[in-house]
Amino acid sequence: MINKRLLIKHLLAHNDENSFYDKKRKIDISHKEGKAKFLKHICALSNSNPKNNSYIVIGVDDEDNNIIGVDFFDDSKIQNLINAYLTNPPIVQYENIPFPHLPDDKVVGLVTIRSIEKITSLRKNIWKYYGGSVFFRDGSMSMPKVFDIEINDVNSKIVEAIEKHAQNNIEHTLNGVFDFLNKRKDFNPQYKVFKEYFVVCWAGQKKTVKDEVFFSRVDIELVNEQVRLFFSILDEVSISFNENYFKIIEYVNLGLQNSNKYYPLEETIINFENNASYSIDTKLLFEPPQYDKKTLHHIYNTNNTILEKLKKGLKLSKIEALDLKNLPGTYLICYLNLFHEAIDKLNEAGSYLKVYDEEIYNSFKESVRILRKVKYS
Repeated sequence: MINKRLLIKHLLAHNDENSFYDKKRKIDISHKEGKAKFLKHICALSNSNPKNNSYIVIGVDDEDNNIIGVDFFDDSKIQNLINAYLTNPPIVQYENIPFPHLPDDKVVGLVTIRSIEKITSLRKNIWKYYGGSVFFRDGSMSMPKVFDIEINDVNSKIVEAIEKHAQNNIEHTLNGVFDFLNKRKDFNPQYKVFKEYFVVCWAGQKKTVKDEVFFSRVDIELVNEQVRLFFSILDEVSISFNENYFKIIEYVNLGLQNSNKYYPLEETIINFENNASYSIDTKLLFEPPQYDKKTLHHIYNTNNTILEKLKKGLKLSKIEALDLKNLPGTYLICYLNLFHEAIDKLNEAGSYLKVYDEEIYNSFKESVRILRKVKYS
């Protein structure tokens, strides 16, 4: 089993970006340009490495390899995005890797790309790239190439050596458990060993509602691979497990006019097998709340007015400042009730909310995360 934190260190130490490895300060697949560039790199790495894994490390400074981290990114639907835009799509996995020196809410993103040994191309137009385009790696660059280019397998031995040196051992596992327990000691940290091999650590603020136990500020890690499975400062989460699985159900708090309710969002089950392997299955549970259209029109127009004032740097009234706290969630509700432009307004608001208030910006990021889950399901 590969320790993903070690793998990232070996990738960063091995060489600069090349035909099997890329690094990014951040990615943004909420906009067409960012989505198109991400798909281009996936396509190029898949085509350039037909026999081995390729990697993208996210949250690293290009100049000096300094690990700066990015927000936790829930990857559960990213394969759906790949399948929608690429012909002969590779198998793609996005994992969130914690590093001890990073703040609790930051990780390093690790994208693993495994080719199916067929030429990968864009299925349809996106941004300035045309459907049918084929990309390959040329050193550290992802470049368009002619379709009948010969594919050379030159990286298998290098990648195999890097992965071999990143294999996990009992010392890494124990250190990972102790690091987690010490770092999260204020949030009731716990751990459980599955199948005498896998160790899952989790922590969160516990509360009981009508005999049901929920957690907030939840952090869950599979220590063997140094992979963060879940992190949120906003969600309410229920956790259950037995000897064979670990189950997480996320809930989101949505509503209008201070009448909020918790809605189940997604169920994640980690199944542990006897042959030292595991699988992660996710299922969307979300049923969007439906509201009166007249009420939503009023809220939508109010949000738009507040957004325009933010863009112009105008002072908000006390009522508008209160409404702003709910703006990400109410834009989300409007979109889920078929106000299609609301998603564009929400994305437009992001940069202004980031400057205005950190708590409201966190709510914005949570709304975007929910939209991404719903959109690609």
